[in-house]
Amino acid sequence: MTDADALRRRTQELLAAHPPATTDRADFLAARFDAGLAWVHYPVGLGGLDAPRSLQAVVDAELAAAGAPDNDPRRIGIGLGMAAPTILAYGTEEQKRRFLRPLWLGEEVWCQLFSEPGAGSDLAALSTRAVREGEDGDWVVNGQKVWTSSAHVARWAILIARTDPDVPKHRGITYFLCDMTDPGVEVRPLRQITGEAEFNEVFLTDVRIPDAHRLGAVGDGWKVAQTTLNNERVAIGGARIPREGGMIATAARTWRDRPELRTHDLHQRLLDLWVDAEVARLTGERLRQQLALGQPGPEGSGMKLAFARLNQEISGLEVELLGEEGLLYGDWTMRRPELVDFTGRDAGYRYLRSKGNSIEGGTSEVLLNIVAERVLGLPAEPRTDKDVAWKDLAR
Repeated sequence: MTDADALRRRTQELLAAHPPATTDRADFLAARFDAGLAWVHYPVGLGGLDAPRSLQAVVDAELAAAGAPDNDPRRIGIGLGMAAPTILAYGTEEQKRRFLRPLWLGEEVWCQLFSEPGAGSDLAALSTRAVREGEDGDWVVNGQKVWTSSAHVARWAILIARTDPDVPKHRGITYFLCDMTDPGVEVRPLRQITGEAEFNEVFLTDVRIPDAHRLGAVGDGWKVAQTTLNNERVAIGGARIPREGGMIATAARTWRDRPELRTHDLHQRLLDLWVDAEVARLTGERLRQQLALGQPGPEGSGMKLAFARLNQEISGLEVELLGEEGLLYGDWTMRRPELVDFTGRDAGYRYLRSKGNSIEGGTSEVLLNIVAERVLGLPAEPRTDKDVAWKDLAR
């Protein structure tokens, strides 16, 4: 089904059979998934119709006009933006049918067990170990992960662990799907500069993962993880927003509502950032058009870089614009939220929380290297550890 009119008819049939005003939200979402209108570019039977990705906008517009509920994508963003495309690319048919439907419906929240205290920017240096009990047995996992968003509400996690310490670090990693309710999984809050703890530490002690929950071949975890990371950076930096949307909207609104705060210098800086934000938004639109033709590439790293820089500079400008008011911080309550709400909080929160944007989802320093090497084609930096067995690396 590759025709926009056909998709509109199918959407209207869904709405007629399940009127949003009288249908339970969960029942409507389930019917939408089963009709192939969840993510139209996915295969038939997995919430899609094998249609071009660009036609998802046709479905979304029809549903929005009818007041249909969505699946609360901000709450399940890690599942939608990272776990799902990786499972689709590398999962078995059984894994796809088991995990994709409850993931999209929001029945099962996902988190990402990648970064570690000693392996953040250099993720391939990770030391969490997965050892198999016999040739056909379970994997037993021990280690620590950190900066894990939503771990406190997640049922499942995408996890990478070292399965072979005798080969170079990139080649000895395997990718797993980890049940966060299993014995040995301990989640601890990691309080941030904002006062909240949306991040967590996760300790894994003799956690047993069946081989049926391995994604991809043993030792191919780094290759599988690249699919996750590329999709993560697109999800963070390439989200669709309206003109003058996102962080620039709050700064522009403050400028319009508080004329007594204006200065010529602040005006010039606001204009510069407004233009930068609009360029980033339009670049994101182009990136999404490229995505419609295939898998995300390194361009997503550039978008994520721009996202982090703009958020930090815009939030800093807003604090300056507010003067003494910008020094106030509304609420230091220790909470464990399910999502980040940049625009619904005060300027102080935005300023502090945006500091993490250049760390999470790949540090800006690492992303600069990716853009330099994979987009611009510049020579790679010298690497002395590339061909050294992980067990022989200095730590």
